[in-house]
Amino acid sequence: MKQRIFVNDVAVRDGFQIEREFVPTETKVALIDELSQTGLAKIEVTSFVSPKAIPNMRDAEQVLNLIDRVPDVIYSALVPNVRGVERAMQCNVDEINLFCSASESHNRANVNRTIAQSVQGFGEIMQALSGSDTKVNCSISTAFGCPFEGEVAPEKIYALVDQFIELGFDGVSIADTTGMANPKQVRELMNEIVKRYAEIEITLHFHNTRGMGLANVMAGLDVGVVHYDASLGGLGGCPFAPGASGNICTEDLVHMLELMGYNTGVNLDRLLKAARKIPGIVGHEVPGQVLKAGKSTELHSLASVGSSAG
Repeated sequence: MKQRIFVNDVAVRDGFQIEREFVPTETKVALIDELSQTGLAKIEVTSFVSPKAIPNMRDAEQVLNLIDRVPDVIYSALVPNVRGVERAMQCNVDEINLFCSASESHNRANVNRTIAQSVQGFGEIMQALSGSDTKVNCSISTAFGCPFEGEVAPEKIYALVDQFIELGFDGVSIADTTGMANPKQVRELMNEIVKRYAEIEITLHFHNTRGMGLANVMAGLDVGVVHYDASLGGLGGCPFAPGASGNICTEDLVHMLELMGYNTGVNLDRLLKAARKIPGIVGHEVPGQVLKAGKSTELHSLASVGSSAG
């Protein structure tokens, strides 16, 4: 039996949040509904942050309340604090995604808090969720390097995960926020994390800033990580990290995994159909490669190819 790999799409949240123009609510809802029919394991649909900070997420409640939910899909939302959790819970979100940086500098730039203050806030959030069956995940940003501090010691990651397990979190996402990771680094860090923390769900979140995104996925697969974030069209980036371009592309990831014999559960043709709409929604080209070149299994007639003298 083919090994199952779980693909999570974050385009509607991580991708749309940094777009200059507001993406209409009905457009977000229609895209989420389309993605729900592709076989994705999880869709991060919005974030309950301040509309002043992230204007494109000002319709969080409307989006979650209007989508057509598919039973096997987890609908996740990013939240920064107790107030955000309260808003999300009123919309029956399936999973709360918290966030904290592994470096003090990035955490201050991102949320204006020390790491200790963020963790303390997570304790308050877990109290607010007491008695709820809502899943809780925390994304650890800059886990593979910080644009302000450089290398991040693995011990910092372990210390955070230890605290998150103590708080009762269901999973953690190890995030390469600025695309600084390389496959050797990913393999070494994740090999240790997978061995230490078998009791929680481990997700990898890569950016393709320096062209190593899918290579880093390969390193994660080598040590047994089966959950991956990606973004339709390759949208996204961190507004608080210089040079952090888009996430790895969902359709490129699925295309690669399926060719290698993994079972993603995703219908690639349906996914590509949704991806073709992204440039029109955001008003610019997107990095996705399969969208431009087509699937490698697509064959062409000789008559469609011009001759070459070289």
